[in-house]
Amino acid sequence: MATPTPTAAQQWTTDANEALSLSLVRAPDDKASLWAREVYEGFHPTFTYPIFGEEEKIYGYKGLTIDLKFASGSLVQYLNVRYAEKLPSTSTVDDVEGTISKFIPPGYYTDEQKFLERVEHDALNFKPFGQKIYSYTRAATTLTKGKNVAISQVLSPEDQETVDFEVYHSTWHTPGFREFHRRMQLFVLLYIEGGSYISEAEDTWEFVVLYEKRRRRSSPDVTTYHFVGYSTLYPFYCFPERVRLRISQFLILPPYQQDGHGSALYTAIYQHVLNNPSIAELTVEDPAEAFEDLRDRNDLKMLIANEKFMREGFGPEAVSSNGGKVARTKRGKSRTMRAGAGKMGPPAERAWLEKWRTELKIAGFNRLVEMLILKHMDPTDERAQRSYRLQVKERLYRFNYEILMQLDKQERQQKLEETFQSVVADYRRILGHVL
Repeated sequence: MATPTPTAAQQWTTDANEALSLSLVRAPDDKASLWAREVYEGFHPTFTYPIFGEEEKIYGYKGLTIDLKFASGSLVQYLNVRYAEKLPSTSTVDDVEGTISKFIPPGYYTDEQKFLERVEHDALNFKPFGQKIYSYTRAATTLTKGKNVAISQVLSPEDQETVDFEVYHSTWHTPGFREFHRRMQLFVLLYIEGGSYISEAEDTWEFVVLYEKRRRRSSPDVTTYHFVGYSTLYPFYCFPERVRLRISQFLILPPYQQDGHGSALYTAIYQHVLNNPSIAELTVEDPAEAFEDLRDRNDLKMLIANEKFMREGFGPEAVSSNGGKVARTKRGKSRTMRAGAGKMGPPAERAWLEKWRTELKIAGFNRLVEMLILKHMDPTDERAQRSYRLQVKERLYRFNYEILMQLDKQERQQKLEETFQSVVADYRRILGHVL
């Protein structure tokens, strides 16, 4: 079957996501320190509709390429628009540079040589803004792409080359950060669906930014910083004198994705919350499914590693001598716990749950408890199974009360059972990634 001939309009229409090429540009000595698998230039956005409209199309060009380059640390920008052909300027031909310039701060470079000179300068002079709150280290020679990569805090002295990653906390009052944020915020539009710029007039915003800290092979005493991702946080009043800290925006740039850096950034935020007495709880604003999974996985790992919590919850058999890990049989399977061996029951003791929920400051704590009970519960213990089902359904009933009250009793019971089965199936999926 013959391929349909494009219309005249289609011939002059370009997909904005494909045309826009993004790069995190390093100085030559820093590029020379990279391994072959590390590529930080020439990646594309996931979304461009906030900039070019719902259809994400650009009209009036053939062979269109938009190069938007960032100095890898300071995020100073260079913009260049190239094309093979362009229609005569009319109201229907898109002004590409004029459109993009509305979303980035003025003063961006259009001369590539001057931009590269600035990259070289910033490589040696740029330092992160704010206070360092977290760090971790990787062996550069063993960096592996793949989900759920463990974060190593300490590397063996035998490792010949390591890469450090550091997380910094800032506010609008941090000197120099406001200008840096104006260069950084474009990534929210390009990678978070429904993302938008936050208002600088709202004074209470907080920020955590993740950087790669790299030693140069040619000069090991020289370290340079490179932007990886960031999150915005907003505090809400919590009676009587504390706040709930809400994660609003959270992103890791594509070259760093699937390497465990999202988990590291989330862990940094959680540790910041845990160490701050003025924060009552960490919450998340309308999380995407992928982020919800990331949060659940990390929160579960944290609970399992908490030896006191696991011992109180499931009894002494629930922890071993190797750092709070779940006890296992010879075949490597987690042991099931008899009902009543600890505070988890089922049913779990409410006062005990509330004490730990308050101490650990985790939103969605009860869901995590339900996952752990499901994992450890003896499938042959009918009483435990019944108690667990009632515990979960009671929470679902309270959460969905207004909707359920619109149904008659039989429909209500049926809907509650369907929801319970769906929730348990999802719990098993998440547990499969953790244990």
